[in-house]
Amino acid sequence: MEPHLRMVTGSIDRVFTGRQPWQIVAITTTTVLGTIWICQVLFQEESLYKRAKKKVFKLARLIPAVRRKVDAEIEKINDGFIKDISQKGNYYTELPNDGMSQEEILKNVDEYLDLGHYRWKEGYISGAVYYYNPELIKLVTEVYGKASYTNPLHPDVFPGVCKMEAEVVRMTATLFHGGSSACGTMTTGGTESIMMACKAYRDYANDQRGITKPNMVLPATAHTGFDKAAKYLGIYTKVVPVNGKTTEVDIVAMERAINRNTVMLVGSAPNFPYGTMDDIEAIAALGRKYNIPVHVDACLGGFLIVFMKRAGYPVRPFDFSIPGVTSISADTHKYGFTPKGSSVILYSEKVYRHYQYTVTTEWPGGVYGSPTVNGSRAGGVIAATWATMMNFGLDGYVEATKRIIDTTRYIEQELRTIKNLFIFGTPATSVIGIGSRDFDIFLLGGELSNLGWNLNSLQFPSGIHICVTYMHTEAGVADKFIQDVRTKVALIMKNPTKPVEGKMAIYGVAQSVPDRELIGDFTKCFIDSMYYTPVDKKTGK
Repeated sequence: MEPHLRMVTGSIDRVFTGRQPWQIVAITTTTVLGTIWICQVLFQEESLYKRAKKKVFKLARLIPAVRRKVDAEIEKINDGFIKDISQKGNYYTELPNDGMSQEEILKNVDEYLDLGHYRWKEGYISGAVYYYNPELIKLVTEVYGKASYTNPLHPDVFPGVCKMEAEVVRMTATLFHGGSSACGTMTTGGTESIMMACKAYRDYANDQRGITKPNMVLPATAHTGFDKAAKYLGIYTKVVPVNGKTTEVDIVAMERAINRNTVMLVGSAPNFPYGTMDDIEAIAALGRKYNIPVHVDACLGGFLIVFMKRAGYPVRPFDFSIPGVTSISADTHKYGFTPKGSSVILYSEKVYRHYQYTVTTEWPGGVYGSPTVNGSRAGGVIAATWATMMNFGLDGYVEATKRIIDTTRYIEQELRTIKNLFIFGTPATSVIGIGSRDFDIFLLGGELSNLGWNLNSLQFPSGIHICVTYMHTEAGVADKFIQDVRTKVALIMKNPTKPVEGKMAIYGVAQSVPDRELIGDFTKCFIDSMYYTPVDKKTGK
């Protein structure tokens, strides 16, 4: 017998010699349960450090003095959010006894839509509104009105709207070089498209590989919709760092993160924070090597990158032309310029789409099946999406893409000449991430906000970004933005150590708070404030 085996058997003999049978059973049971517990602690997907940190902060909150301080801060934050978001005028908190006239309703709608001070029609907003043309609005309004009562849940009743959805999916699959087996569905937005891919791969892995503790491997810059999907679906997220210079995912780190429970790999084309694109070919190669599906998130810029070559801009491969790419999400309601609430999730093969579906066969109400999260879906949105795509046509989208990318490259080029700024990585499409090594970049964000600009704030590290839309291609908008940045940077450099004040200070402070659950509580307060209505002093409601 090998020496190390003799040591083990000798130890076992010493433990059990002279013991009663019940004692042996007790010792064995305790040992096994203890081993299982240790394995559960040590081999959970989440690191021991992260779990310990969460536990420490949770215990700290149980201390009365700490709890009171936290509650006071949350209440103060909550009051501030409500003050910011509450609007002057009457709130309707009960149904009117008599129905309003159409004239009064339309008057109220105009008043509500005029609330807010940002000049989005003039291009002062990053993203949010990607295209505005009264003629297009007139078209989609009429189309939506015609199809407002339709519901693809009833394909026998509304076969026409189902035909429109099928055509939107097929046209989009063709744009992304999908073959005859490529397929998909429409969804209500990018988050649902992402969620459907995650569900499909979770269920596929469970059925085909017996995986019960699934994880996905994704870059730190991947859209937060993946984190939401993971929380809904019980999938652990293994977040991989990105290269500090290129802001693209570290492929070596991604490969190290893969294990036997990995059900999908994720790449962005482009990512939201910096607008840079991951090396999709390298990610797909990992997918082929380990037989793991690969999802490309093109929700933000999908309807730009598919037209960029035609518009004269080279772009790295990113779609179904790469073996190993098995799904793509792309939002039609961004650069497809369709009404809000419209996106597409695509698969390379029907087998994956089948795992997206939800089917119930034992319900007393009959056999039930639905392709996405929702059962009933708005046929009007599907029809309006179809109408917009048909109205633009290939040439229309190529022309719009050229204008947007031209403008983005122009803004990027000019910002790079400003001494005290830097650009994160190399923007692939329409997003430009801006940082500074000489001053707190949130100072610039605050100064631009004072001029009416609304940019996106970034964290880890601090940054701001502008998402260029068709609105920014209008005459003078890009030059106005560049000039305002130059002016404000020059002003800031007169006192670069000045502390950030106002709303922008929140972003800087938020990054420095180690208790991320506390930041989560603040965020929940903000969401709560969006549902604010005043309390009636008479009824208390």
